[in-house]
Amino acid sequence: MLFERPRSGERAVLVHIDFPGTDAAEDLAELRELAASAGADSVEALTTRRRAPDARYFLGTGKARELCECVERTDAEVVIFNHPLTPGQERNLERLTGRRVLDRIALILDIFAQRARTFEGKLQVELAQLRHLSTRLIRGWSHLERQKGGIGLRGPGEKQLETDRRLINERIRQIERRLEKVLSRRELSRRARKRAGAPVVSLVGYTNAGKSTLFNALTGARVKARSRLFETLDPTLRRLQIAGAGEVILADTVGFIRHLPHDLVAAFRATLEETRNAELLLHVIDASAADGFSKRDQVNQVLSEIGAEDVPQIEVLNKIDLLDHDVEGTRSGNGHQNPVSPARIRVSARAGTGLENLCRAIEGHFAAQLVRRRVRVPASAPRLRARLFEVGTVLEEKIGDNGDALMDIVLRPASFSRLCRSDGLDGLVVGEGPPAGPPASGARVAVQIRHT
Repeated sequence: MLFERPRSGERAVLVHIDFPGTDAAEDLAELRELAASAGADSVEALTTRRRAPDARYFLGTGKARELCECVERTDAEVVIFNHPLTPGQERNLERLTGRRVLDRIALILDIFAQRARTFEGKLQVELAQLRHLSTRLIRGWSHLERQKGGIGLRGPGEKQLETDRRLINERIRQIERRLEKVLSRRELSRRARKRAGAPVVSLVGYTNAGKSTLFNALTGARVKARSRLFETLDPTLRRLQIAGAGEVILADTVGFIRHLPHDLVAAFRATLEETRNAELLLHVIDASAADGFSKRDQVNQVLSEIGAEDVPQIEVLNKIDLLDHDVEGTRSGNGHQNPVSPARIRVSARAGTGLENLCRAIEGHFAAQLVRRRVRVPASAPRLRARLFEVGTVLEEKIGDNGDALMDIVLRPASFSRLCRSDGLDGLVVGEGPPAGPPASGARVAVQIRHT
């Protein structure tokens, strides 16, 4: 790999600067988690306050000297900043401390490099790494200059810096072409799912909110779920049968984080397309985290950046089994749903609590979109009758004396339109189907679909 990643157990000094308008405690705790996820052993944390970064060291001169002393005292091998550094600042800090210096972007890239498993994921990570590395090229060694031959063409030639930049740019273009092919294949798969009428429900949320555990609980899949940041990197899709709403495609996607590097957003465009093109988002929030709702706002900000802000959303408060108190509910004091507060469902993916309510919420969202019709299918069209049983739900069927079938059907809009085009179903409609029935007695549906 072009990116030099930390070895497991590497001793690291963490550096965080509290600028105005930031929460130092939350950001430092997240930096510790990121460092642990990368395999680093955080031996000490250096914090300070500043109004603005220093142009030379990002830290002030006094704190930079303190950082040197801290590195020597703890015998640290790497310094990790919780902020993006300029190439000059990174170089100056390495010269001053004599240690390797990583900023927040490089640390997240390293974690992604460790998590990538599929061909697409590895390409996406390498693309982000190369884009980041291209801004860090600083040396042009004269002893590696290349001479051009021919009269009038002799000169200093191409320096190593220029060679590196050219090779990196060529590799970036090559990866982008490969990812375009991946994107084309994804688009074909997406169109096939759309033709089949199965809507996509995408799990989104802050990293380590429990998305993969919830995904496994709903679908019975065995996606690796561990309590560490960015455990899931490559998207996973599974079919999920929802009573009353039919079959949906549930997608488990990469988790978001504060200050997500723009290179990562650009590199993971194909993956994030699954979120932007979903028909419903399940926004998973860690209810046991003190800053859970602050992280929710960060996720909504990223969703806005990728063009998914208008996708309907259900908020899922996960990990309620870790709470010793009740979290904010979805109903106001008079028993009616509060239209101001976001729609929320409380679940514990690990314990299986609240999953039934979540499925009913998904059902309620898609049931409102279903087409309900009463049709008369002639005895001479057995294929159409079979197709109605195959792609829709037949609520009731009565066979007349002449063999015609009077059917109350429920179909997805895409399936209804397709059967109208191919089999002339619209000409067989004799009336509207029965309305959707009320929830079963005793069932609790504590959700309201929210459009962000």
